[in-house]
Amino acid sequence: MLDIAEELDRWVEQGRDFAVATVVATGGSAPRRPGAALAVDAEGTAIGSVSGGCVEGAVYELCRQALQDGECVLERFGYSDDDAFAVGLTCGGIIDILITPVRAGDRVRPVVAAGLRAAAAGRTAALARIVTGPADLVGRALLIHDGDHGHHGDPHGGEPHAGDRHAGGRYEGGFGSHPELDRTVAAEARAFLDAGRTGTLEIGEQGSRCGAPLTVLVESSVPPPRMIVFGAIDFAAALVRVGKFLGHHVTVCDARPVFATRARFPEADEIVVAWPHEYLERTRVDARTVLCVLTHDAKFDVPLLQRALRLPVAYVGAMGSRRTHLERNARLREVGVSELELARLRSPIGLDLGARTPEETALSIAAEIVADRRGGSGVPLTGAHTPIHHDTAPARAGRIGSVA
Repeated sequence: MLDIAEELDRWVEQGRDFAVATVVATGGSAPRRPGAALAVDAEGTAIGSVSGGCVEGAVYELCRQALQDGECVLERFGYSDDDAFAVGLTCGGIIDILITPVRAGDRVRPVVAAGLRAAAAGRTAALARIVTGPADLVGRALLIHDGDHGHHGDPHGGEPHAGDRHAGGRYEGGFGSHPELDRTVAAEARAFLDAGRTGTLEIGEQGSRCGAPLTVLVESSVPPPRMIVFGAIDFAAALVRVGKFLGHHVTVCDARPVFATRARFPEADEIVVAWPHEYLERTRVDARTVLCVLTHDAKFDVPLLQRALRLPVAYVGAMGSRRTHLERNARLREVGVSELELARLRSPIGLDLGARTPEETALSIAAEIVADRRGGSGVPLTGAHTPIHHDTAPARAGRIGSVA
């Protein structure tokens, strides 16, 4: 539900009751990923989507019903061969959807409200909700805050509270009289949060400490991933626009102040005038950061790539002809870059789209970044036998405390 946090946060501020349907798990060619949500308020207003249109009507009615009876519902939707007009996914996929009422006085509302507020403000947090398990726990929520902030406290059930920092950072909410379960879920949700992932976690009967196995949906809210574009050239201006379209926080870095200007890159989040390798040494990157080196000038490229290829970032690409690529690789070997490190370099940058213009080139670079992140092949879907939807991260984090 954090994908529609801004709208739902306004609903909370306005005191509206609502029910939210969240995709918990998918199979086959399901159109939306876990975490996608549709919400309906007491007046019948709907926002969001769980299927791109296939089952929205049925989910809408389930939300209206949940608002009336106050019960959480887990519903599965899939394609029906027996009845082409039955409610289902005509794409052939399967989705499991959790419908949760969020009304004034509901135990889950303060925790959900805090999660929506954090996500709407762009803060780092993870919302964990029990999907399957004992009836009194289904729908209960726990909010994990960024472990770098907050304070210590003793976990307990009921109203929002601060939890044990060592068990996954500060958290609010919880699962009633099960403080050990609170700590277990908080710690595991922290792993999802660190990776910026949303998915489900299965906890076996022994690990749950509540006498039954559980499935927990963890939704992560993290700042946008960074894209750092080195080289303030015309191709960079197009790449900035595409990077913003894909949801990146985009920085342009160039050592030449005459080129690195706001007038040339009005859509960039940051413009930095500095030697690229010096900036990369002092700025913060993580496993979601993409680095695009468009300078194709050895005096910039070599020290920059020498550093970049040793960082735990998601993607490193460098522009240049095939001749430039071979010469650059030779120089990188001379300064001690290993073959294993060189294998990480995407050069010449981008997929083969036959691109010529800056905009077409930016599209080819963005396509390679997406394919690299999702595990796509980059080949045309027509005639291919590969899945339409890829994701390099597993849908499930595994099992904890499972009993054979």
